[in-house]
Amino acid sequence: MTNLEIAQNATLRPISQIASAAQLSDDDFEPLGRYKGKLTWEGIQRLQAQPQGKLILVTATTPTPHGEGKTTTTIGLSQALTQRGVSAISATREPALGPIFGVKGGACGGGYSQVLPMEDINLFFTGDFPAISSAHNLISAMLDAHLFHGNAAGIDSRKKVWPRTIDMNDRALREVIVGLGGSGNGVPREEEFVITPASEVMATLCLAQSMADLKARIGRMVVGLGKKNVPVTVDQIGATGAACTLLRDALRPNLVQTIEGGAALVHGGPFGNIAHGCSSVVASKVALGMADYTVTEAGFASDLGAEKFLHIVVPQLGKSPDAAVLVTTVRALKYHGEGELSNGLGNLQRHYAHMSQYGFPVVVLLNRFTDDTPEEIATIRAAVESWGGSFVNSNPWGEGGKGCLELADWITSAPAAGQFTPVYTGEEPILQKLQKLVRNVYGGNEVRLTVDAEKALKDLTANGFGNLPVCVAKTQSSLSDDPKKLGAPTGFDLTVRDFRVSAGAGFVVAIAGDILRMPGLGKTPAALSIDIDSDGKITGLF
Repeated sequence: MTNLEIAQNATLRPISQIASAAQLSDDDFEPLGRYKGKLTWEGIQRLQAQPQGKLILVTATTPTPHGEGKTTTTIGLSQALTQRGVSAISATREPALGPIFGVKGGACGGGYSQVLPMEDINLFFTGDFPAISSAHNLISAMLDAHLFHGNAAGIDSRKKVWPRTIDMNDRALREVIVGLGGSGNGVPREEEFVITPASEVMATLCLAQSMADLKARIGRMVVGLGKKNVPVTVDQIGATGAACTLLRDALRPNLVQTIEGGAALVHGGPFGNIAHGCSSVVASKVALGMADYTVTEAGFASDLGAEKFLHIVVPQLGKSPDAAVLVTTVRALKYHGEGELSNGLGNLQRHYAHMSQYGFPVVVLLNRFTDDTPEEIATIRAAVESWGGSFVNSNPWGEGGKGCLELADWITSAPAAGQFTPVYTGEEPILQKLQKLVRNVYGGNEVRLTVDAEKALKDLTANGFGNLPVCVAKTQSSLSDDPKKLGAPTGFDLTVRDFRVSAGAGFVVAIAGDILRMPGLGKTPAALSIDIDSDGKITGLF
């Protein structure tokens, strides 16, 4: 059966029963229909004040275009820990419509390790993504109105700073011109769109810890540049209150269930390649107060989502991982070895070396597929053990929690984490941070800045943003900035062509290589297979 068929055949429990089993009172959550809910602020505050459980971070080697099963492993591990008699909860991101109708599919896990109701979560869910898109575009509309009605802040409309957003892959919107058709239609200028998961409003919401914090962060987001490139903020155009009003409910984490009937949190959805790629800080803090173990994932491979989790999220969360799971597959290793498993082991070794330097224990997990051979599994195990690492294999898709029991046993018996040691510290200049990432995470040589990037870095440094954490936007297909460099490339430089300040989120985005913040649909997108019948039954969703 497909993921969708398995989900449609599952028996869901009412969300009130899920909440009760997770020791949530009626004051802690608000039901949204039979199978979904949102936590209340009373519940959020109570749970965040509880003693914290252990935090497990799930990441992966460089993926194939279809992913290697991080979300499936995250949910399977939470189910396995529950089967072993310890309380556990998963905290994962919400799916974006772009991948759902594009190539990769949803973000609910798969097989017998899913969060449900799968169709609802993959589509509009509780309205968080529409709210984020609307808040972002409200700021765009108020910026347009400010420019049209006198431009009191002196914004230079020739400089693209604040884009528009839409939660869909639409290449035609990457570069646009607005304000055409006469003076009544606004100020003509070049504009761009980013996909909603790359929106600064998304990143800001996922890093905010309260409504007061969100308002402060939204207010300081930069929407334009005035004289001498001085930033103009959302506060200065008067859009903060209205934008945050639209985000009132989106800031609260969503409560759903696993296919085995355990509680799960699904909240936020930044991409790991062009944003920071992790579920919200609020949801993670709540989860840590709800269970002995919180299992969370970071988007794409360890050089993207995990690195950003450790340098951007951990300082906000106030807690580093107690252990990490590095997911790989035979399929991915063969892909990076140009068909040869042994040649692809270099990619796994590079990611393992990266994750092993932070001070917490790391286990390599082989997410098994049905056509993996015993010889292939033995080859990977031998390689990992020769590096001094731990290795387990699992089958979360086919067996659910049962398929992750070996992983759960490793997690519950793992040695205590040592001192957390990040690759870079908060006060280092951005270029120095980038250099450390290139050498200590990607395995490259130097950072190269284009002329435009050099100017952008000079300007943002002059405006007081030069010591923020750096969020590298680069291809997910390679450890380098070139998607054609598979495996474990060496001798390369990272070329940064632009910097963008995300003052609300509290980081600077370094745009490397040819990465796009607005994807496009392929020749045969998944949307061609998605349909609904006259009874409302969905098919083709995966």
